[in-house]
Amino acid sequence: MLKVAKFGGSSLSDSAQFAKVKHIVESDDARKVVVVSAPGRRTSDDNKITDLLYLCKAHLKYDVSPDPIFEMISARYREIRDQLGLTLDVDSELAEIRSKMTKNMSVDYLVSRGEYLNAKLMAEYLGYHFVDSADWVAFGYDGKVDYEKTEQQLQEIYNVYNRIVVPGFYGSLPNGQIHTFSRGGSDVTGAFAAASLDADIYENWTDVTGILMVDPRIVSNPKTISRVTYAELRELSYMGAAVLHEDTVVPVRRKDIPVNIRNTNDPEAEGTIIRESFEADNAEETSRFITGITGKKDFSIISLHKANMSDAVGAIRRVLEVLEQYRIPIAQIPSGIDSFSLVVPTDKLAPVKYDLISDIKRNCQITDINVQDDISLIAIVGRQMAYRTGISGKIFGALGANRINIRTIEQSSDEINIMVGVFTKDFEKTIQVLYESFAK
Repeated sequence: MLKVAKFGGSSLSDSAQFAKVKHIVESDDARKVVVVSAPGRRTSDDNKITDLLYLCKAHLKYDVSPDPIFEMISARYREIRDQLGLTLDVDSELAEIRSKMTKNMSVDYLVSRGEYLNAKLMAEYLGYHFVDSADWVAFGYDGKVDYEKTEQQLQEIYNVYNRIVVPGFYGSLPNGQIHTFSRGGSDVTGAFAAASLDADIYENWTDVTGILMVDPRIVSNPKTISRVTYAELRELSYMGAAVLHEDTVVPVRRKDIPVNIRNTNDPEAEGTIIRESFEADNAEETSRFITGITGKKDFSIISLHKANMSDAVGAIRRVLEVLEQYRIPIAQIPSGIDSFSLVVPTDKLAPVKYDLISDIKRNCQITDINVQDDISLIAIVGRQMAYRTGISGKIFGALGANRINIRTIEQSSDEINIMVGVFTKDFEKTIQVLYESFAK
């Protein structure tokens, strides 16, 4: 069995966290490939190493000395090395980086050094072989990863060394220049490693015990989602849940490799398993029917009414074309016989609202237009909802009993998501009621 284990910045913030990672890796012989991030915050008022490296580049750009900040970065790595009793010549590595720090230097090279140095320290600590991600993550000049070349290069390396530590966040262009991922960072590197080696599972170790059913800032001590499909994950992440970026799961999803979200600070917890589908749902999933609840604030409802609109071919299309011209995305389109509404982000609508309404009136011959702000969308996600009768009625009944007014309703075609629009003043209350009624 092969497990690829990626550890985030919070899991590698200091020597104590390094020790936890070593215990986790050594507790399972299958964890042969380790992907690391740069050191994260040690406390809430601390700095991430990557943020400090970006700050160094900003100082260079405006002809300000980066040395005070670079010394903060250097001290972090020296401290980890010394407290773990390692022998890596960190000072020589840091001196080489500093020698390349000029106004016109590559920002990708500079910010990638956080992962690079951390991986070197971790490789020595574990007794694994260090593999520079520039030697196997292959980008094209268009910034896209060359899947075939990336897979081939890592397989060749793994066949030689078998137990490796690789830095996340970056790879290289065809000319050898360092290039970073635009989104997803080290999570994506771990996914590419798992996919390239056909791993049995991709473990993503962070500081939370899996994906939570609701935002813990709204509901205290919410349950962890034990299993979630990629389709459910997409619905939850689109609506604002703090989960893996969708780019992260693309490489492993293509090969149906399970992703396991785990907690470095609570390694015995099973966390959350993500995969395309599950052969059978367990008793808790079947009885609960809701996988997760999430939502977004700051939407507006544009309501349009016109007599005999149902007989006017292309009415909705013409309105959508106007919104497209203003580059306004649409979250929902509730409709009636002679009316329909558009639920859109308020920040996209506000700067152009009056021009947009004028264009709709002129081009679409619709004069009855109203805008309602302060709307929030709540998504109730669950793969079990498609097989249970009366789910919508139960949801609406619970909200009605708690005097929450539903402004819009929409269900996805695959029936794994019911989305309701409520006034923003009821945002937190709505999520709390839904969780207490159906998920607790």
